[in-house]
Amino acid sequence: MFTEDRKKFMLTAINKAEENIITGKGGPFGAVVVKDGEIISAVGNRVTSTNDPTAHAEVVAIREACKTLETFDLTGCEIFASCEPCPMCLGAIMWARIDKLYFAADRIDASRAGFDDELFYTELALPQSQRSLKPTQILKDEANKVFDKWIETIDKIPY
Repeated sequence: MFTEDRKKFMLTAINKAEENIITGKGGPFGAVVVKDGEIISAVGNRVTSTNDPTAHAEVVAIREACKTLETFDLTGCEIFASCEPCPMCLGAIMWARIDKLYFAADRIDASRAGFDDELFYTELALPQSQRSLKPTQILKDEANKVFDKWIETIDKIPY
């Protein structure tokens, strides 16, 4: 059962998505980060207004919440997204250590509206050799020297 507060937070995310269409700031996506029942950030997608393909609503909401809370760890927070997050946003939500994700529309709905979310989920499920973007690994040993240095660093801030 969803609380009235959760419905309110989701409606805020949905309203941010609709506001984005009206203002022309970005795509029809909104996100809200909440901590202890209070909205920390509420934003719409800013991809087209900032020429930043990573400025999805969830990523922008995480960035703003981290800035407001002065931390990179959003443990104890919840995120409300007007649509099921794409793989990039899901990764950002996980990296931010957000406790709970709620979404309204899903990736099939986003696909119907012309967005590639479902395509990206399908691609990521394939072995690397079968994806349309086939990565090539180079200089592994050199890169691992940097990880070795990280492992040896005593005063690092883990995340």
